[in-house]
Amino acid sequence: MKIRSNRVKEKLAAGEAAYVVVLHDPDSIDIFGPNGFDGVWLESEHGPNDFADVSDLTRACDLWGMTPLLRVNRNERSLIYRALDRGAQGVIVPHVKTRAEAESIVAGGKFAPLGKRGMYPGRQSYGVDDYLRDANDQTMLIAMIEDDEAVRNLDEILEVDHIDVFLLGPHDLASSMGHIGNPGHPEVQQSIANAAARIQERGRVAGILTDNEGVAKYRALGIRFLFTSTAAWVRDGAKEFVSRSEAARKQV
Repeated sequence: MKIRSNRVKEKLAAGEAAYVVVLHDPDSIDIFGPNGFDGVWLESEHGPNDFADVSDLTRACDLWGMTPLLRVNRNERSLIYRALDRGAQGVIVPHVKTRAEAESIVAGGKFAPLGKRGMYPGRQSYGVDDYLRDANDQTMLIAMIEDDEAVRNLDEILEVDHIDVFLLGPHDLASSMGHIGNPGHPEVQQSIANAAARIQERGRVAGILTDNEGVAKYRALGIRFLFTSTAAWVRDGAKEFVSRSEAARKQV
């Protein structure tokens, strides 16, 4: 058996956009699987996913060829490599504000000689004889740039190699800029546009959280890692369902 390829990483390396959705349980991943998304965001910072869940969640992703990406709740090396040991093919680290914090992600997420990941291969290695040789190539590391301090330090953060995506977080960025609950504020949006441009000028990949209304705007900025939540789709679909029913009732 060969090591599973990282679909998100491959698409980004080819200059394409990668589409990632937040899902919380294996059944939801199975239901969503046929829709053609490239990866699944597993939520361990604000959401319900614990390490005990990760093996089943990532197995469901494997069935559909979607890349499982786990967001940990803090920048700690042991958490990063434990997420990979449990079967994630990538780790998302929140609130990366300095070069040293970015370097810590690489230390936890890559085997030697690139990093200091513990030499335990984990679930993705089962049946793969050469896993330790090839794992670094298939492992994604994603640093979240979601603080005004991080934007100010962005040039230094971008000097760190082996981070695949620098992911802009509109909501926390807005809060750090004094615009709590207003990620659409012109100052926040300008900061996002400027940061995305700086990331791409260095030949790196920018990412962002968005929805159906915002995806075209951010894609036009060159942002290629695009992740979204199903919550807006459920909300809008539910409203439409009731609206169509009430409209039909009024015609009777």
